[in-house]
Amino acid sequence: MSLDGWNSVLVLGGIRSGKSEFAESLVADAASVRYVATAAGAGDDPEWSARLAAHRARRPASWSTEETAADPRRLADVIAAARPGETLLVDDLGGWVTVLLDPAHQPADDTATIDELAAAVRACPARLVLVSPEVGLSLVPTTPLGRAFTDALGAANRAVADACDTVILVVAGQPCRLKPAEVAPAASSPPTTALTTAVPTQGRPTPGASAGAAPVDSAGALPVSPPVSTPELPTTETTPTVIGSAGAAASAESGPDIQPGLELPMPDDEAGPQAVARLATLDVPVTGFGVLEQVVSFAAATQGTSTPATWRSVRVLLLHGDYTGGAAAGTLPGESTRRARQAAAGQGVLARLAAENGAGLQVIDAPAAAPIEEGPALTAEQVESALRYGWRLAEEAADAGVQLLVLAACGAGAEAAAAAVLAATAGAEPPAVLARVVTENGGIDDLAWMARCAAVRDALHRTRRRSRDAKEVLAQLGGGEIAVATGILLGATARRTPVLLDGPVGVAACLVSRDLAGQTRHWCLLADHGGDPAVRLAADVLGLTALTELRLGLGEGANALTVLPLLRSALALAADLPIRPERSTDAGSAEAPAGPTDGDGEPAGNGDAAPAGNGGGEPAGNGDAAPAGDGDAGPQEPAEEDEPDFREPEPEGPGPTSTSPARSADPTGTRVG
Repeated sequence: MSLDGWNSVLVLGGIRSGKSEFAESLVADAASVRYVATAAGAGDDPEWSARLAAHRARRPASWSTEETAADPRRLADVIAAARPGETLLVDDLGGWVTVLLDPAHQPADDTATIDELAAAVRACPARLVLVSPEVGLSLVPTTPLGRAFTDALGAANRAVADACDTVILVVAGQPCRLKPAEVAPAASSPPTTALTTAVPTQGRPTPGASAGAAPVDSAGALPVSPPVSTPELPTTETTPTVIGSAGAAASAESGPDIQPGLELPMPDDEAGPQAVARLATLDVPVTGFGVLEQVVSFAAATQGTSTPATWRSVRVLLLHGDYTGGAAAGTLPGESTRRARQAAAGQGVLARLAAENGAGLQVIDAPAAAPIEEGPALTAEQVESALRYGWRLAEEAADAGVQLLVLAACGAGAEAAAAAVLAATAGAEPPAVLARVVTENGGIDDLAWMARCAAVRDALHRTRRRSRDAKEVLAQLGGGEIAVATGILLGATARRTPVLLDGPVGVAACLVSRDLAGQTRHWCLLADHGGDPAVRLAADVLGLTALTELRLGLGEGANALTVLPLLRSALALAADLPIRPERSTDAGSAEAPAGPTDGDGEPAGNGDAAPAGNGGGEPAGNGDAAPAGDGDAGPQEPAEEDEPDFREPEPEGPGPTSTSPARSADPTGTRVG
């Protein structure tokens, strides 16, 4: 297994999996190796002594050994003190965690010590290999000490894996790459071919047809990002702000190495349900937020709080990259270019809606694509460059404080390319996912629709034996718009920035990005499916639910901006509404008088009812009536000291206010009791 270009590697594996032997093979060509042993001594355990002896016997005589078992905090110091040109092999983190949890080193802040180790690994200038047992696949231990060990080792493995360039899992002696290393190009070799609008193949289009195409220098570096401005609502006295597209300068930055299996962050899986539960406590009449609960849950998860704030900083990324051949059948020549220039000038539907929402607008020219029915849409180099370019655009937005990205597209033939991607990744039939072709006058062009179906069918037949790898799909079928959009989604996920999807290009890019990093779809929200069959099917595959069904046809991106004020209103209400007050009744309040009541719900002894034990309907012990069981009609005996005096409550509101005895309206006494 070739691992050229790595600086730090974490080798994981189970017991007797061969992880240590594989780690030692990675540094076998080093002139000298500093072996850092972390395990404690064997003591009186002969079997453990034999294991340690076997490890020592495998080490070449040129290796030096350094032990850190006496102090687990020293491992981070050893790694941090390493110099460039050195090679360190740490074997292993399981022994290090065992020492860290040893009662002799308690109390110890395990979390802080693990963080120190990860920071030292991340900053280490030497070549570093770390070995660690993988305990995440085993059963949960039945003892507290066993659970503490697995928890601490799992946390250490995650922290160190995040800090390392490469992570390898060894299973039954077979190394499996989990995290690819970022390999920098050699100084003598030119950088990867840049993002261009031309496809260097005979018979393919040239940059001349693209509006504001991003020029590229001879070294082939990525173009400078287009300027971003907030359009202003048009008036009779001012002109719209020009937003523009890519500039003439170029950047030599190579960007991240985008490979399948990227480890990107996930939204908070607890904040979303907590936010929805909180909605039930707000002072909202009737059923509350309805479908918009999804918006609150999504914003809470992506912001990591149960009380999410509304998106105040929004940026629209308009991708323009035309397709040629049958995919673009039925489109007016130059229409997409006109739309892109119109948006760049602050005019048209998209710019007007961006102004209404106070959103920034960035027009981005993607590479033009060759006819997909004849050959690849892009070269492999163009795909790599487009992915890195999109990633960089998302990073720039996050650095500028953008809280929500809106993905838009206006390329000719983009719908057919998105249908081809959907058919290749989800097994759909082209006629089922290709929307009807609508003419400029609102009519239906069935001939153009059939030409698009034929182009997609021929492209799928041409690539039937090719890999369905994400980059291969982009190169063969996806084209420039979808490739740049895929990079934007990956970069936005890496920077924890949510994306509002709208239209077939956005959902096609989400399908492709899912195969590079499965976390991306959890950062996407679908505003409206617009009645497009491709969007409907892709949303179902991705597990996305359209928030509205307005069937808007304003253009990709404009539909989302139309719905955005509604989404913002839901978040503003969820954040600002007070908690519903509790309406409880005090048992001793005037609203619910204490004491016995008669059959009509009134307090006994007030009005016409007398306490039980007096057949004459008068209160016992008041006036000439004697208490029950006393034959004398004389004055009352004083009450015992331990018996509290009883006072009839005085009711509030209408009705009698006196507690003096009164004659019952029922002389028979049948109502009493």
